[in-house]
Amino acid sequence: MIVNKICEDLTEKIITDQLSNNDLVQIIEHVGGYLNLCTISEYAKKNNLRYNGVKKFRTVKQIFKIKFVIDNL
Repeated sequence: MIVNKICEDLTEKIITDQLSNNDLVQIIEHVGGYLNLCTISEYAKKNNLRYNGVKKFRTVKQIFKIKFVIDNL
């Protein structure tokens, strides 16, 4: 599976110090942009919706103990 290969490559590059913390943050930001990642409250404000409506009717995933809306349609 391609996701496993990507994870393996990232792990190798992290272990061999080919990627810095800043590099990893850049990767997270890059991928987050494709996911249109927002916290529930950010998403609700941006789209003039109520928090509970977003929580119930949008795709919400917990990442690093924070709930994010994924809206990459």
